[in-house]
Amino acid sequence: MQWMAWQLGLAAAAAAVPLLLLLYFLKLKRRELLVASTLLWRRAVQDLQVNAPFQRLRRNLLLLLQMLILLAILAALARPVLSMRPGRGRRHVILIDRSASMNAVEAGRSRLAEAKSRAKLLVESLRTSTGFALRDVSDRAMVIAFDERAKVACSFTSDKAALRAAIERIDPTDGVSRLGQALTVARAFAQSPGEEANNRSAETPAQLELYSDGRIDDLADLVVQAGELRYHSVGQQRNNVAVVTLQARRRFENPSEVDVFATLANYGDEPVRCDVQLSLDGRIVGVRKPLIPARRAGEAGEPGGPGKLGVSYRFVHAGGGVVEVRHFHKDPLADDDAGYAILDPPRSLHVLLVTEGSHYLHLALESCPLARLDVCSPADFDRRAADGVLPYDVVVLDDTAPKVLPRGRYLILGRTPQDVAPCRKLEGGRVFVDWQSLHPVCQHVNLENVQVAESYEMKLPRTAKVIAEFANQPAIAVCRQKGSAFLCVGFDVMESNWPYEPSFVIFLYNATRFLAYDVERTRQSHLRVGQALAHRGRPADAEARVTDPAGRDETIRPDASGMFRYPRTDRAGVYRLAIGDRRPVHFAVNLLDEKESAIEPLERIVLSGEAVQARRKGEGRANVELWPLLALLALALACVEWIVYNSKVRL
Repeated sequence: MQWMAWQLGLAAAAAAVPLLLLLYFLKLKRRELLVASTLLWRRAVQDLQVNAPFQRLRRNLLLLLQMLILLAILAALARPVLSMRPGRGRRHVILIDRSASMNAVEAGRSRLAEAKSRAKLLVESLRTSTGFALRDVSDRAMVIAFDERAKVACSFTSDKAALRAAIERIDPTDGVSRLGQALTVARAFAQSPGEEANNRSAETPAQLELYSDGRIDDLADLVVQAGELRYHSVGQQRNNVAVVTLQARRRFENPSEVDVFATLANYGDEPVRCDVQLSLDGRIVGVRKPLIPARRAGEAGEPGGPGKLGVSYRFVHAGGGVVEVRHFHKDPLADDDAGYAILDPPRSLHVLLVTEGSHYLHLALESCPLARLDVCSPADFDRRAADGVLPYDVVVLDDTAPKVLPRGRYLILGRTPQDVAPCRKLEGGRVFVDWQSLHPVCQHVNLENVQVAESYEMKLPRTAKVIAEFANQPAIAVCRQKGSAFLCVGFDVMESNWPYEPSFVIFLYNATRFLAYDVERTRQSHLRVGQALAHRGRPADAEARVTDPAGRDETIRPDASGMFRYPRTDRAGVYRLAIGDRRPVHFAVNLLDEKESAIEPLERIVLSGEAVQARRKGEGRANVELWPLLALLALALACVEWIVYNSKVRL
C-alpha cells in the first residue's frame, strides 16, 4: 500500500479530528429557569454533564459514525494506491510507428490514434512510487516516434502526465517505416550509466514496447533478445488501392507533347474498377476507368504481391504545371491515392564555347540540339567573366584555364583551373580501363577504342566523383564547389582520336544536358517523403515563404551560399515556394512505396530469425487507487448517520 498524498492527509487529520472532538466537549449555553422539581429533568442534567468540559466521553453512536466518515474522507485525500504487481521498478521504451500505413482509418479513427490510445493505457498501468514508500518501486518509460527516422518524444521519466502529453503530441507522417534508428536510440538511452565491461548491470534491461501494424521495412536486419521486445499489433483491414509509380516527361521528338505513366496496385482479394483521373494544375485532362486485378497468391509458402495495372496519358502542353494522377476507390488509406509530378516547360540550352579555334569541337556541339551556341576566345571570356554573370546554361572550356570563373556549370576539356582541380601534364599514351556506363554522362558512350596521346594528372577534391578512369588516374570526374558544377575531362580531346568516334557527339549531348538539368539543379522538384527541398536564390533574397499541402505557411531564410532549404516534408503533396514577387516554384513530394501501401497488419514479426507474436490485449493495471472506494464509504456512512440521527429525534 502506498499513499500518493500522505502529507495532505496528515495535515487535514491534524486539523479536522480535534475540531470534531471539540464539538462534543464544548458546554452548551442554556438560559436559567426556575422549576418546581428536577424529577422530570434528569435527562437534561445528564446532557449538561456530557457537555461539561474535560468530562469522559460517553458512548455515542453519532460520534462514532461521524468519526468514521471523517477518517474515510481523510484517507481519500491521502490517495492510497494498491500495488497489483509488487517488485522492482522496470524501464519501458514505447516505440510508436507513425509511418504512412498507420494513417489507415478503421472504425472512424486512424491506426496511429489507436496506437496512441493503447500506449497511454500502458502508461496508466505503470507502477508509481512516492516518498512515503520504503523503497523506490516506480516504473519509468520513454517515448520514441519513428518512421524512416526516430524522434525522442520524451526521455525516461516516471511522470505519467508528461508521458501522456508526449504521446499525444506525436503527429502522423507519410514516410516509410524503419525501426533500426529507433532501436539504436532506445538502447542508447536505456543503457545503464554504471554498466560493467562484461555487459552485466544491476538494473534490468529496458522492455521495448512496439506499437505498429508490423509493416516495417528493415525487420530482417535487426536483432533483439528473447523477450526484449513486445509487439502490440494495430489494425485489421488489408484492402487498399494505391498509386505506386508516376512519371511525366516530354517527348523528345515533340517537346510540347507530354506522356504520363502511372502504376496502380490493388492489395485486396477482389478486382477493382474505379476512375483514375489525370489533372494539370487542378484542371482535368483525362479520365480512365481500368480494372485493377486482385492481389496475387504466393507460391510455395512465399507471400503474394498486389495486382498491378499501368495507365498512360498523352496531352499537349507547352508550359509547365503540376501533374496529378488520382484514383477514386474508397479505401482505408488515403495518403497513397494520388501521385504528383512537376512538369517543367520545354527548354533548349544556351551554350558558350571558349576555345582558340577548335573546328571539330565546334562542329560536334552544333550537332547537339541547342537553342544557341556562342563561341569566344579565352581573352574575350575573361572580359565577360569580370561582370560576374554569364547568361549561359553551360560553358565549355577547351584546354583553357581562366583566372575567374563566375558561378555556373562548366564542361572542362583538358587543363583545369587551379581553383577547381590543380593539374600537371603527363607524357605517354593512355586508354580507358573503366567507366560508369549507367551514369547519365556515359550512357550509350563506348570508350573502349579511345586513345589519348597526352593527359593531365588532376588533384581532385575529396567531394569529386570519378566516372571514368585511365590505368592509374581519373579521366572524367564531376566536382561541385561554391554553387558551381564542373565536369572535368583530364585530357585535350584534340590530342586523341575521340573527336572521330561517334561516341564523342553522344558524350557532348549527355554532358550538356547533365550539367544543365541534373548536377546542382536550381531545384530538385521530385522528392520522397522526408527529403528536404532545396532552391537556390539570388544574393539579394532575404527570405522565402513555403506553403505545405495542408495550406500552412512558413518563412525560411537562405544559408550562406544562397540556398533555401526546407526539411519538413513529412506529408505527401505539392509544396509551394515563393520568393518575393517572383513566380512561385513547386515541389512534388510522393510516397510511391509499394511496401508501405501494403496495410495488412501482421500478427507476427520476425527480427533476424527471432519471431515476436502480436499482443492484442491491453496491459493490466499495476496500481489501483482506492480513493473512489473511500469516498463511496464516506457517503454510505453519512447516510447511516442521517438515519440514526432522525430515529433519535423521533424518539
